[in-house]
Amino acid sequence: MYLITGSYGQLGTELGRLLPDAILTDYDTLDITDAAAVGRFVAEHGVTHIINCAAYTAVDKAEEDADKALLLNAAGPANLAATGATVVHISTDYVFDGTGHRPYEPTDEPNPVSVYGRTKLKGEQEVLRLAKNAIIIRTAWLYSAHGNNFVKTMRRLGAERESLNVVNDQIGTPTFAGDLAAAIAAILPQIRPGQKGIYHYTNEGVASWYDFAREIMELSGLSCRVNPVPSSAYPTKAQRPFYSVLSKESIKHDFNLAIPHWKNSLITCLKQF
Repeated sequence: MYLITGSYGQLGTELGRLLPDAILTDYDTLDITDAAAVGRFVAEHGVTHIINCAAYTAVDKAEEDADKALLLNAAGPANLAATGATVVHISTDYVFDGTGHRPYEPTDEPNPVSVYGRTKLKGEQEVLRLAKNAIIIRTAWLYSAHGNNFVKTMRRLGAERESLNVVNDQIGTPTFAGDLAAAIAAILPQIRPGQKGIYHYTNEGVASWYDFAREIMELSGLSCRVNPVPSSAYPTKAQRPFYSVLSKESIKHDFNLAIPHWKNSLITCLKQF
């Protein structure tokens, strides 16, 4: 039996569609920070696999709310891993400092520069320490047709304004939640007893937020002009990695996955609006 935590989120929603027999939970049905409650729930429902999409993702707010971020991003995953179920745990490009200039490998040394990144890294470490079987999947720039995300914000603002300023010095890869969900569904039956590993998954290709915004406007038929600006024009409480392109070679090889280019996946997503 599969359990999906964080089922209200973008990835959890997509997984629920692909795995209709899975048990779906979120903050109102299972508090993953309550170890006893997690243990009871997993035992009572005969859970064999947990896909953990639950997380504290308010990157800037986490700078002032570190204790809650640590609970959700580290203690919660630890509780899930301690149940003995196989865990697929979703992590982030924010475990890296973004000072690199080549795609980050799963084996590269993490160096998070924000509370969010540090708590997510701690969650990875706890899952690998406690779980019998665990697959960590780091992803980035997630979007879908539901929830709050960059694509929906750009479409809304693009319809309201003649021009927008978008940062062009943060480089990564947009990731369609539907593609990541499909990859997870393909990986689940391939996990071997005793297997533990860290993998990266985003769509293929490289972009800045400016590139992403321009593509959204063009494909949405919006005439809003997008102007490139440096990150210094929009200071934030939490530092962002300037370069967080992730290498997908190991996940493609080990699980026989084909990954779409981000531009093609954006077209697929926009058809759902």
